[in-house]
Amino acid sequence: MRDAVIVEAVRTPIGKGKPNGSLSHVHPVELLAHALRTLVERSGVDPGLIDDVIGGTVDQVGEQAMNTTRYAALSAGFPETVPATTVDRQCGSSQQAVHFAAQGVISGAYDLVVACGVESMSRVPMWSNVPPGKDPFGPGIAARYPEGLVPQGISAELISAKWSITREQMDSFAVSSHRKAAEAWQKGLFDAEVAPLDGVSRDECVRPDSTLDVLAGLRPAYHDPAFAERFPQIEWNVTAGNASPINDGASAVLITSGETAARLGLRPLARLHSFAVTGSDPLLMLTGVIPATEKVLRRADLSLDDIDLFEVNEAFSSVVLSWAQDTGADLDKVNVHGGAIALGHPLGASGTRLTTTLVHAMRERGARYALQTMCEAGGLANAMILEGV
Repeated sequence: MRDAVIVEAVRTPIGKGKPNGSLSHVHPVELLAHALRTLVERSGVDPGLIDDVIGGTVDQVGEQAMNTTRYAALSAGFPETVPATTVDRQCGSSQQAVHFAAQGVISGAYDLVVACGVESMSRVPMWSNVPPGKDPFGPGIAARYPEGLVPQGISAELISAKWSITREQMDSFAVSSHRKAAEAWQKGLFDAEVAPLDGVSRDECVRPDSTLDVLAGLRPAYHDPAFAERFPQIEWNVTAGNASPINDGASAVLITSGETAARLGLRPLARLHSFAVTGSDPLLMLTGVIPATEKVLRRADLSLDDIDLFEVNEAFSSVVLSWAQDTGADLDKVNVHGGAIALGHPLGASGTRLTTTLVHAMRERGARYALQTMCEAGGLANAMILEGV
């Protein structure tokens, strides 16, 4: 059976997803086009050889409507004959793009394919695709969950309560994320993955001076009297400091078979070993990373001890800490160059951003196996295992 390998991986710097953010002036199509253009320039491949471009975007409306990935590929200068599509598995959209791309290579449907993603949250704010007064769920969901679903911030609070995760633990994890990201930048560990854009060369949200004392002064981000009455167990520990920010960014990886890589003279960074997706309770919503991790390890016939590095998306501190409690994973191996709390979480771009950071960290540290997993709205999660080559 054919294998699938990553031969190049790049990302833009990540900007604040606000009108004054460093990348807010860049149209989302151009954000992704920059990542795609850099990907082929650094790899040296002829873009005309690319069989497909699969991109993730969450809020597919306004400037991110009309199959953003297709127009990004055209803007990047790819031949008109190169097709493209845009997928939505919420925060895991571009990780799902990696799964689809790799599975296409393994099956023989593709020889060379790009998985990528973009989100400009300054220009297309979260929930822009749900007009005021409209219900995206429908009557069947209302009947199945009569008390109603909850926003992700409330899910993060419920996780904190269920796993007895304290405010200090969450803040401490957040401080560590910023510290690791700042150290990675200082040591030049992001240089190989980041493609500077319009004078922006650094991630805008990394705060090297973040401390427990600073975070302890922040107010709860999601306190709501109605939810407090419904869920008396919530202690309101989630703040802007121990959750991921709102961001702009794009990322892309180039995937092919080992045989094609050799024929084209491309150097594999990692082999895509195993994949899993899973559903979980849409009320807790963000805990799917736990069964997804278990599922992908079973499929790979590996144990947790076989994994040298983990990338677990830091949507909230409570997500990663509850995952670590249940799996028993060593947090010293998790998000070793910092995570979304520090680097940022441009929704549709985050999956391939994690992959980009992970493959470069694997090469830098000589890791044999690495595992990436992401929680997603609606009670979903993706997980995959990469193998060093």
